[in-house]
Amino acid sequence: MNYMSVKEAAKKWGLNERRVRFLCQQNRIEGAYKEGKSYKIPCSAKKPLDLRSNKMVLKEVKVDQIDFTTFRKKYPDVNGYFGSYGGSFVDKDLRKAFNEVYKGYLTICKSAKFINELRQIRRDFQGRPTPIYHCERLSNYLGKVQIYLKREDLNHTGSHKLNHCMGEALLAKHLGKKKLIAETGAGSHGVAVATAAAYFGLECEIHMGAVDIEKQLSNVKRMQILGAKIIPVYEGTKTLKEAVDSAFAAYAKDQKKSFYCMGSVVGPHPFPLMVRDFQEIIGREARKQFIEMTGELPDIVSACVGGGSNSIGIFSAFLGDPVKIVGIEALGKGKEIGQNASSITYGKEGVLHGFKTILLQNEDGSVADATSIASGLDYPGIGPEHAFLHSIGRIDYETISDDEAAEAFFLLSRLEGIIPALESAHAVAYAIKCARTMHSGSILINLSGRGDKDIDYMIEHYGEKYNII
Repeated sequence: MNYMSVKEAAKKWGLNERRVRFLCQQNRIEGAYKEGKSYKIPCSAKKPLDLRSNKMVLKEVKVDQIDFTTFRKKYPDVNGYFGSYGGSFVDKDLRKAFNEVYKGYLTICKSAKFINELRQIRRDFQGRPTPIYHCERLSNYLGKVQIYLKREDLNHTGSHKLNHCMGEALLAKHLGKKKLIAETGAGSHGVAVATAAAYFGLECEIHMGAVDIEKQLSNVKRMQILGAKIIPVYEGTKTLKEAVDSAFAAYAKDQKKSFYCMGSVVGPHPFPLMVRDFQEIIGREARKQFIEMTGELPDIVSACVGGGSNSIGIFSAFLGDPVKIVGIEALGKGKEIGQNASSITYGKEGVLHGFKTILLQNEDGSVADATSIASGLDYPGIGPEHAFLHSIGRIDYETISDDEAAEAFFLLSRLEGIIPALESAHAVAYAIKCARTMHSGSILINLSGRGDKDIDYMIEHYGEKYNII
C-alpha cells in the first residue's frame, strides 16, 4: 500500500496540517498510523466527514415524537447512535475488540444467571438499595422548597461508580478476560474498578493524570491497597482526557487478555449503552422510593454531569414523567474556553475518544482543555445520550462555578452532616440556587459520591474562607 504524509494529505484535501494530525489522533482516517512524531496516511484514504458542520446526520427528532416507555430499547441503534450522536470512530483492531464486548454483552445481559448474580452482588456486596434522604434543615434554611438526596455516597466505595464497574467486571469474567484496564479522574472510578478486580480475582491497571494523582492522593492509596497498578500520565493537562488516551493505548496492546472498563457513558459503542444499563438501578430505586416517601413525583430531578454516568442513571427513570430534568455542568473559573468543563453550554459537535458528541473545542477544531474544581467533571465532552436528550429538548443543562460548588460543599456538610463529593456539590449548588427563588416544590438530587477524597484540597484552598484553621 502507498502512503502519503500529513502535508500531502492536507494539500490533497484542502485542510491545514494541524487539522489532519488531529483527525489522525482521533482515528478518523482509516488505515493511518503513527510513525515517529508524524503519521502515515494511505493514499486511498478518503477525506473524513467534517462533523463540525454536519449538524444533522439523521432526521431531526423532537421530544414529542419520542415514546419514552420504549426509549431504552430503541436507543442507541445497532450502530451505537442516539440520534446523530455516538457511533464508533476507532481503528479496525479496536472496533473488532469492542464488537466482541458488544456481542458478549447482548448474549448474557438478559440471562437469568447474569441478572441474578448481579442482583446478589448489588444487595450483599454494594449494600443496595441506597436510600433517599430528606434534607429538612437545609430546606428550612433556604425557604419552602424541599430538597432530597439519592444517597449514592452510601454505595460501597463511596460513589455510584461501582454500579457499572461490578457489571463490567462480571461481563469480563464471562468473556474469559484476566485483566481490567481503566482511566480515572477523581479516583472514584479507579477505586471502583480496583474493588471489582479484587472481588473477581482479576489484574488491574489504572491510568491517572499526574495532576489528579496529587489532588486525589487518598484515592490513589485506596487503589494501591486494593492491588491496582497505577500508571501516571504526564502528557497534556495531565488530567482525565489524557488518562483516557493512555488507557486506550494500553488496551490496544493487550486486547486478548484485557477488558476495558469505561468510566462513564462515553467512548465508542457499546460503552455508552452498557454503562447506562448498569447505572439505571439508581433511577429505578429513586423513583419508587420518592413516591413511597412523598406520594408524588419530584418537581425537579438534578445531577452533576461530566461524562454523565450518575446523571443518566437517575434521569432514565423520569424521562417519561412530567418532571423537569436538569444536568449540572462545571462552569469552573468562567465562560471562556479552557476555563470550564461545560460541554453542552459552550461546546460544538465533534469526535472525542471514538464517539461523536458535543465537546469543547478551540478555534481550529482541536479539543480544548477542560477545567473544574472537581476532577471527575473536567472532561471536555459529554456522553452521546446526553447530547441527544439535550438536542430534543428533554433535558436542560445549567452551569455552576467552582465557588458556588464550594459553598454547597460546606453548607450541606454543616447543616446535614453529609460531606458531598465536589462533583455532587455542583448539583447541590443548583438546588440551593433554585430553592432561593422558588416559592414551593421539591428537588431530588443524585448525590453521586462522598467528599472524603476532597477534604484536603478544600481545606487548603477554602479553609480560611470557611473558618477552618
